[in-house]
Formats: sequence, C-alpha cells, structure tokens
Amino acid sequence: MGLRPNEISALIKEQIKHYDDIIEQKDVGTVMTVGDGVSVIHGLDNAMLGELLLFPNDVYGMVMNLDEDSVGAVLLGSESTIKEGDEVKRTGRIIEVPVGDEMLGRVVNPLGQAIDGQGEINTGKTKPIERVASGVMTRKSVDQPLQTGITSIDAIIPIGRGQRELIIGDRQTGKTAIAIDTILNQKGQNIYCVYVAIGQKNSTVAQVVEKLRQGGAMDYTCVVSAGASELAPIQYIAPYAGCAIAEHWLDEGKDVLIVYDDLSKHAVAYRTMSLLLKRPPGREAYPGDVFYLHSRLLERACRLNEENGGGSITALPIIETQAGDISAYIPTNVISITDGQIFLQQELFNSGFRPAVDTGLSVSRVGSTAQIKAMKQVSGSLKLELAQYAEMQAFAQFGSDLDAATKATLDHGAKVREVLKQAQYSPRSVPTQVITLFALKYGYTKQIAVEKVKEFMDGLVENIQMSHPEFITEIETQKVISNELEAKMKEATGAYVDQFLKTQGAN
Repeated sequence: MGLRPNEISALIKEQIKHYDDIIEQKDVGTVMTVGDGVSVIHGLDNAMLGELLLFPNDVYGMVMNLDEDSVGAVLLGSESTIKEGDEVKRTGRIIEVPVGDEMLGRVVNPLGQAIDGQGEINTGKTKPIERVASGVMTRKSVDQPLQTGITSIDAIIPIGRGQRELIIGDRQTGKTAIAIDTILNQKGQNIYCVYVAIGQKNSTVAQVVEKLRQGGAMDYTCVVSAGASELAPIQYIAPYAGCAIAEHWLDEGKDVLIVYDDLSKHAVAYRTMSLLLKRPPGREAYPGDVFYLHSRLLERACRLNEENGGGSITALPIIETQAGDISAYIPTNVISITDGQIFLQQELFNSGFRPAVDTGLSVSRVGSTAQIKAMKQVSGSLKLELAQYAEMQAFAQFGSDLDAATKATLDHGAKVREVLKQAQYSPRSVPTQVITLFALKYGYTKQIAVEKVKEFMDGLVENIQMSHPEFITEIETQKVISNELEAKMKEATGAYVDQFLKTQGAN
C-alpha cells in the first residue's frame, strides 16, 4: 500500500520539527612524538596551558608547552599504550582534586585517588590545583601562635598561623621529625593538617602515616604522596594538589597546617620535565621560571581577615641542602620566599643535640608577635645566651684559666642547651615550656649539675602539675605571668630546688 503525498509531507515536517541543530565541535590532535613521559601533539590549536588532554586507553596528559605549530604535554600515566599517530582530545578542564572533610585520615595520590586501601573517597567537591593567591587586602597580619611543641622553636623561632617557615638542613638531620612533631602537637588545637610527601620512598611515607595514626593525628590530617617511583609530572603537581585540599578548609574559615616534604625533589621533578620538553636550561640546569614554581605555591599560605572568613594556611616547606650549603640555587630561592627558616646542623645532630636547630642561623621574620605574652616573658634572652655560650665555648678551648663570669656563662649556656634537648614524638605543652624556661631565667638551675638538669626539669613540671595545677590553668587562660603568679611560681620553684638538692644529697 503506497503512502499518500500529504502523509509524506506531514512526516517530513515532523522530522524537521525535532531536528537538533546543535553542532558538536571537537578539538582533536595527533601524537607526533612520545617518549620519556612527554608527548608532542599537532593540531590542538586552541589548547590552554595546564589543560588536561585525553590520550588513548584513558591516559591523561597536561599541556606544558604552547609552540607555534605543536603542543608539548607531560603524561600522567603510562606511555606504553601510546604511539605516533594516535588521536588526542582536549577536555577543556585543568587538573582538579577532590576536597572536603572526607579527605581526613586518608592517604591519596596527587590526583586525589585513595592509595591506602580503604576504598574510594566520595566527596562530591573538587578544586583546581592551581589558584591565584589571596590578595593583600583580604589578608591580616600574623599574630596567633602555631605551637610546634618543640621548645627551641616555640621559644626562639616562633611560628604564627598564616606564616611560611622553611625547615632547611642536610639529609638525616631531623627535618621531617620537626614537621611530624608539629602535626602531632595540633591535637585538640582545631587545626587541620596536610602532609605532602614528594619523591619519598613508599616505606618512609608508610612509617610517617603509622606514627601519625598512633598519635591520633590522622583524625585531622590528609597525606598526599607522590613516591620516588612516580613519574616526574605526578611529583610536580603534588604540592599544588595538597594546597588545593588545604584551601577548601581555608575558605571555610578554618586554620590549616601544610608540610611540603620536600621542595628540593619537587624542583628536580620540574627540571626533569622542563629538559624533556626542550626548555632552555639556566643555573644548575633548572629552567628560568623555577623561582615562580615555588613562589606561586607558598604565596597561597596566608591568614585572611574576618570579612574573608578569618582562616589561615601555615606552610612548612622543607629543603635539603648539600654539606650545609644554604647559598645554593633552590635554598636561596625558597629562603627569599618564606618568612624565616629553621636551620638544622649536621654537627649538632651528630653531637647528640636534638632537635639540631642552629639558633644562630635560624630566624622567624614574624618574631615574638607569634608568641603568647607568658612565653615572651621567659624566652626573651635565650637567643643571646646561646650565642654567648657558643662564642665562649670556642674561646675556652684555648684558655685554661677562666674567670668566674666566663665559667658562669658557660655553665648557664650548657644548661640552656640541656633544656632545649627534646626526644622525637614528645611535643611539650605551652605551660610545660613556660615553667622550665621560668626556672632557667631566674637562675634556679645554678646549683643543679648540668647532667641533672633534665631530671630536675621533669620533676619540677610534675611537681607543679600535682601541687599547683592552678599555675598551669592561669598560663593557659590568661596567657601572661602576672606579678602575683610570678611570686607564687618563684616560691614553688625555690621549694622544689631545696627538695631536689636534699634527695640528691641523700643519694
């Protein structure tokens, strides 16, 4: 049976009515070369810097070079399945990572995928890894302390919320130990932590995670790990991914601590990528923009004013030096970006003075504004006393006859050093630090032998905790040693000195 002309006409009209005239435009390029984790692509005229590209077999790449007739991209996956002539598609997106409270207690790679065997992370929120740092008008000056629990740092080189304090030193001098102790000390302080491991052995990261778990710190910490076996591009994006995770909490008005361990390996990963992309090498073969690599990252650490939420990101970047050379290229770059540095010395570490903080070379550009008044009252002269001790010690090596004043300076300096010694994973509370430094300042250790100072200080803190808990409460709440409290503390400390000397005499 044939169709009537009017039926055909109605059918065509119906088809035209439902015709979808949207033209789908796809940017597709062709792989020209691939190798060493780098690919050159022809035909992606509209590609953007930092954009994600999709290669065959779901391998992603990131645009790093925009040349006249080609695009240079680094691969974020295996290149074994990619060959010349393969199609490459633009995604129109830059790299994003999942963010949110679901990241707490988890170990993730720089793409935000869980690598701790505890299942997928479903946050529903993502943030681009690159973001322009907050402007000057949205910021507030740093005046709130971030306690590390390490006396030599909290008393002499204080860190404030929103500060960038560099931890620098040779290999195996305790740089990571300071960062981990600081994270452990944030328990109950309402501070979120992000630990970014760049180029570390997976076994080392596993040990760090285990220590954090034992100390109950994983409840408020997210670990981002780009292991030594990972590709250079993965190591390159790791600190930016960690910073994006931290910025989610910053935007919610929270305080965050982020550790970059370490940026020396990050710079090496960037140098590897740059040389493979045929960018011109500069000093020490690093590309010319290696300063911008770290400045745009560390500039994102800040303290915002109340109108912008009042949150903060405190950054502790770590840099490894070679034979204590802090004048090398990457160390000087990062020193000039940060607000001070904690310098760890090999000789101090080997001599048993740990944490091996060199108080002469270490500095905090925020200074005592990041200390509570009680801490300022007892720690003001410490740096000078240690400097005098170091100078006198060098002088005393050549002279046998020392006058009484020199002997007293050397004796006091040795006791200060003894008090500043601290075992790893044992952060001290602020009242504990104030009590011990109070005893030092007012000369209550004069009659105590150097080798007995640690025992004396431990006993003094325990005695005050048991007999005078109101001292600790007042320091915690008032944050200042009033004249009345000072008199009571002197009386209690003096009484304990007599008691300690009697027990020593009895022994």
